[in-house]
Amino acid sequence: MTEENRRTVKRLTDPRALRALAHPTRLALVGVLRREGPLTATRAGELLGQSSASCSFHLRQLAKYGLVEEAGGGTGRERPWRATTMFTAWPEVSEDPEMAAAGDLFREVLADRYFEYLHRWLATRHGEPAKWQEAAAFGDTMLYVTAEELAELVERERALVDRYLDRLQHPELRPPGARRVTYLHLAFPGDISGAVR
Repeated sequence: MTEENRRTVKRLTDPRALRALAHPTRLALVGVLRREGPLTATRAGELLGQSSASCSFHLRQLAKYGLVEEAGGGTGRERPWRATTMFTAWPEVSEDPEMAAAGDLFREVLADRYFEYLHRWLATRHGEPAKWQEAAAFGDTMLYVTAEELAELVERERALVDRYLDRLQHPELRPPGARRVTYLHLAFPGDISGAVR
């Protein structure tokens, strides 16, 4: 798979689309379709612990904003759906107050989801093999960098992670013992009070 195909991105510029995606069930649906798709509403519901009717409704809402699409074949709730891209992006900075508010809401929902994953790992890690406990990362590093240096660091980290993206959609590329891992990317100024240290 080429770099371009690996990092397909749906760029959301409509605040309604961001608010629609901020719904926990819809966010979970996009995630499971990216990971396991194409899936029917029935199968997605089984994987997420939701009813097929609920998943069918939310899939149609996501389709309005181009986040998912019918994959062809099947009828009714047995029609398969797929995610249209592997990633979602939205403006980091917006002059439009409605878009800025929608972006903030979406970031808050994502942060809650990320930390739910982290808490789940922390609660269950002792039941994992030692090699997985040792391989997992938990910690922080304080750096003094410029905005340009931080952007470069994020881009370099992304390039390292992208080496493994093909395995999402092509299980045959996964080596024995490979597991799905949540790799969080978080980097932000630590002096959020605004004081220069």
